[in-house]
Amino acid sequence: MDGPTPWEMVRAVPAIRRSAVGFLTAVARRHGDLVAFPLPRTPVLLVNDPEGVRRVLVDNARSYGKATVQYRALAAVTGQGLLTSDGPTWRSHRRTVQPAFHHGRLDAVATQAVAAAARLRAQWRQAPGGEVDVSGGLFRAALEVVGHVLADEDLGPVARRLVDAVDVALAAVVAGAQSPLPGSWPTPGRRRLRRAVAEVDEVCDLLVRTRRARGVGEADADVLGLLLAAGLPQQQVRDELVTFVVAGHETVASALTWTLHLLARHPQAQQRLHAELDAVLGAPGGQREPGWDDLGALRWTRAVLEESLRLYPPAWVITRTALAEDEVAGVRVPAGTLVIVCTWALHRHPGVWEAPEEFRPERFLQQERRPGAYVPFGAGPRLCIGRELSLVEGVLLLAALLREQQVLPGSGPAPEVESLVTLRPRGGMRLRVRQRTMP
Repeated sequence: MDGPTPWEMVRAVPAIRRSAVGFLTAVARRHGDLVAFPLPRTPVLLVNDPEGVRRVLVDNARSYGKATVQYRALAAVTGQGLLTSDGPTWRSHRRTVQPAFHHGRLDAVATQAVAAAARLRAQWRQAPGGEVDVSGGLFRAALEVVGHVLADEDLGPVARRLVDAVDVALAAVVAGAQSPLPGSWPTPGRRRLRRAVAEVDEVCDLLVRTRRARGVGEADADVLGLLLAAGLPQQQVRDELVTFVVAGHETVASALTWTLHLLARHPQAQQRLHAELDAVLGAPGGQREPGWDDLGALRWTRAVLEESLRLYPPAWVITRTALAEDEVAGVRVPAGTLVIVCTWALHRHPGVWEAPEEFRPERFLQQERRPGAYVPFGAGPRLCIGRELSLVEGVLLLAALLREQQVLPGSGPAPEVESLVTLRPRGGMRLRVRQRTMP
């Protein structure tokens, strides 16, 4: 098994800080599908082989846990929610909130997604010169939708306050992870983290008190109502609330930002999407809004979103700790090994995908894919609970936004990819938005 030397790792520190996703991808291309990193104390293994990924995430998932550096850092903000917890706590909480993601609830999510898109369309029409930062609007729209999933209402300014505090806290966590200083040192960044987490706690307490005041019953199907009805302690309710805010709006908004970026640069794919929308919803000027019942007919729209998730997976890295000795792709993995799956690198593997760097939505019109090769939502028992919700929301937001509008590249260069908690465009994503005209 190949891998970088200790000296190469030292020299790579600036590259890792600049782009962790770029570093991991370059390492996989140079050293192969299984890469050992020469780090002290903890063995580290990068797995970029679909069968190996399936072994870790699906077939032998019980032998791997989430007690990793990545999830411990995230837990400084989210606490022990579904994203970071393990074992009985995770299983119990997942059962508790599962009803919020049943198909009966997704119909309501579809309605909220279309309404949020209509408001965003109107804002884009008013943009000076037609050029907008689409990422900012998409984050707001996704936040509106997640408010209804969490509490069955528009959380408005309170949700914005929570997201702002979470963003500050997560930025401090990322900066702290890149800092060479010991974690116990009282740096300005760590003071910002403590203040932001205190703000998160205060807002969560307000949301819980407001939701409790509305009454909690057995028929409730929003996440917060389910958590309160289950009688979970306040801290556990808080942790799940923050987890769903982070996972529920950040991933969808990131995915749609990159989807619009790709469509702006691939006009033929966008034209085909418009043709599908016209066929399903009617021609511009006489179109209706998309809805739940249209999802089956929006095959190209969904394929565009899925291909975007391949090229720009919001969850760009998955980590696990080996709880027991295992064998992955013929290689012994000692207990305690940190296993890294870089979904960006896996999704662009030249031995797995034809023309991996090209945007080809048609590949997702065919259902056959190599197991373990496509994991934007994870896989196995820890498959993201909101996977189907995210796809429903993403497809309908995309359809509702583009049924009357088209996107074109902005006046500046394409932004760099910033590998934070999710993949974000550094400095935002400015695109030109135009009203569609009839041919």
